Amino acid sequence: MANIVFNIALGRVAELYNRVDSNDPANAALIVLLLAASGIETDAVLRDKNDVADLVSGTTNEATNTGYARKTITDADIAAFAPDDTNDRVDLVIADQTWTGVANDGTGAISDLVVAYDSDTTAGTDANIVVLTMHDFSVTPDGSDITADVPTAGFYRATSAA
Repeated sequence: MANIVFNIALGRVAELYNRVDSNDPANAALIVLLLAASGIETDAVLRDKNDVADLVSGTTNEATNTGYARKTITDADIAAFAPDDTNDRVDLVIADQTWTGVANDGTGAISDLVVAYDSDTTAGTDANIVVLTMHDFSVTPDGSDITADVPTAGFYRATSAA
């Protein structure tokens, strides 16, 4: 497994992040979710998924461990969208994410962290949440806190490479 950008999000990750940062629409947010290690499909299969409902429609499952819940990241929680003109790139930054007291029950081990975009957190379903990026995140819960240490450069970098 490797870190991937879902095909549906190619060329869109920075714009959807900017929409959350701009609070446009008002209830837009990034959603962070964890995938169970058991049954995880290959990167080649997963990169073709378009939304969270599609992501878990095969053998891939979201974690169900006690202490786990999706994280909702709003405009107040993210670094301001700011192109780096000196280095010709945009780094998208979110804070480290911590889940408290995650037990080794439910789905057991966790294999990946997914960042997705929800245009309206007050309505809709998993079919409305567009998957953006997936990151290797291998951990076996043991009842302690789990922290996803997001690099200071961010979870995603858009460059001007042609």
